[in-house]
Amino acid sequence: MDIKTNDKVVVLSGKDKGKEGKVLTADPKGRKVIVEGVNVAKKHQKARTQTEESGIIKKETPIYVSKVQLVCPKCGKATRVGHVAVDGKKFRACKKCGAQI
Repeated sequence: MDIKTNDKVVVLSGKDKGKEGKVLTADPKGRKVIVEGVNVAKKHQKARTQTEESGIIKKETPIYVSKVQLVCPKCGKATRVGHVAVDGKKFRACKKCGAQI
C-alpha cells in the first residue's frame, strides 16, 4: 500500500468525490484508510462518566485505499506513486514530476 499516515489525498469516487484531506490512519492489512473530513458518519453516544459528552457525534469512517489518490507535495496534483532507489534506499516518487514523497 503506497499511502501512509499524514499523506494528503484526494477522493476519486463516492459521495465525497473531489474532497481533499489528510490521512489520519492507514490499515494495510484491510486496505483501508481514514481521511480527515471524508466519509463522516453520525453516531449516537451515551455519556459513560460525568465528564464525557453525550449526544450525536460525527466520526470519520474507513474507505478503501483504491478510492483515494495521493497528492504530490511538490506539483500539487493527484498522482500515482512510483518507487525509486537512491543509494540503496527505496523512496516513493511522483509519477508526474518525479519528486520524492
